[in-house]
Amino acid sequence: MACKFLISRLLAAAAVVLAGCASPLPRGADEGDPVAACQRWLQQLDEQTDAHAVRDGGAARIAGFPFVRVDRLLASFRDEALQDAARWQAWGDRLVALDQTARSAEIRNLPPAALNALGAADRGDLQARTKACGSQLWEALSADETARRRLRDAAVVPDDYSAALRTLGLYPLSQWPFFSGVERELRHWQGRWMTAPPADAPGWERYLPATGAVTSGPWTPPPVDALGIPKPDADAARSLLQAYAPVMHIETRSDADRPGRLRWGEGPAPEVRTAQPVLYQRIAHTRYGDRVLLQLVYSLWFPERPARNGLDLLAGRVDAVVLRLTLDERGRPLMLDSIHGCGCYHVFVPARGMDLRPPPSARIEWAFVPAKLPELAPGQRLRVHLSASDHQLVGVAADDGAATGTVYPLEHEDGLRSLPTASGGHRSAFWSNGIMPGTERGERALFWPMGIESPGAMRQWGRHPTAFVGRRHFDEPHLLEQRFHWRQEAAAP
Repeated sequence: MACKFLISRLLAAAAVVLAGCASPLPRGADEGDPVAACQRWLQQLDEQTDAHAVRDGGAARIAGFPFVRVDRLLASFRDEALQDAARWQAWGDRLVALDQTARSAEIRNLPPAALNALGAADRGDLQARTKACGSQLWEALSADETARRRLRDAAVVPDDYSAALRTLGLYPLSQWPFFSGVERELRHWQGRWMTAPPADAPGWERYLPATGAVTSGPWTPPPVDALGIPKPDADAARSLLQAYAPVMHIETRSDADRPGRLRWGEGPAPEVRTAQPVLYQRIAHTRYGDRVLLQLVYSLWFPERPARNGLDLLAGRVDAVVLRLTLDERGRPLMLDSIHGCGCYHVFVPARGMDLRPPPSARIEWAFVPAKLPELAPGQRLRVHLSASDHQLVGVAADDGAATGTVYPLEHEDGLRSLPTASGGHRSAFWSNGIMPGTERGERALFWPMGIESPGAMRQWGRHPTAFVGRRHFDEPHLLEQRFHWRQEAAAP
């Protein structure tokens, strides 16, 4: 572990040096110019961020462009962004916003010594200066056609599969027994997919959002930017996430099956405090043809995945289930898909009109589709059923709202990037590689030949590989389009 930490520090230092060398400024920029001063300032901030190991592991940094970051959705727009000024600015606004959000968490997680080294009066001073520099550097970049094209070429997201691990693990050969194991697991899971238990079934507990219901009035689509990406404002996003938040129906045998709020204690992993059930949420997007569809993402966190026996390689601290609801352009659920917090157990539950496409080859993890989404009457919520201990999604139903349950609040998932600590500071729930510390599973000793670092460990949004055989990421912008044919005539009113 010490060796791994040293290597990560050396790589981070090298990235800072390379970022300084690959300046996006036009050649001949005056070193006394405010733009050059902003570059020096961001380099100093990066040095402190890496020295104190508080680098955020979400959106990818872009070498040579320290004021922007990129995710897979925005990387898919990099060619369109160069087509006209409006699309370029819309793309840039989102790239800069990704960096500002990440840096906000990084700054909050810095110790006081880093603020002194940077000569900052407080964290608000750091935030304001970082924001001003981001805008200034984007303007300088946009004025230089060569720099714009360099950014377009560099704006890619490395995948979370290691070619080195797959080479060492003889992946061309080892993938076959792993694929057979995946098929067995899916057959077992299909058998567990159940007829929805009654809302008041013994041994099951219900969790439901505090207020609101799915809107039954006319759908008001959110505005879109020049790239066609839906862009609800903060209030509209909160209302949407509240309106479509599912009822969680959880088989409960122990405290390990009670969801809660994440917070740092004294242990190696964040604690999940079950006295405060919380559903974390965020907005995401997917592309289908020339459309960009809105996605509502919810995550539920549990204290652990308890061991079934002494040889249970899947057991460990902290467990999570991530649910993602894709809406069509009229606000109707089009797809529910889900993973565990490790990226494992990716399941697709499509609505009527979404047909599974055949896989490109016979032996590839393509899409596990155990059921179709139920038809929801106006005002109804979706109810999802999770099994005890392993927290598998094992059923979906339309909820009639008749039964009561424990009320949960919704909180933005970005809060996990800077959690309070027992000492009064703040720390991300994740390392800079996007993995949650202390959540390692025994399975990593067997599954590493598939090229995934620490398989089974909990991961940050944007860092979820979801297949052992092949390559598949949860946030791939064309994920649904590649796997499902949308018969849009079937979705007509």
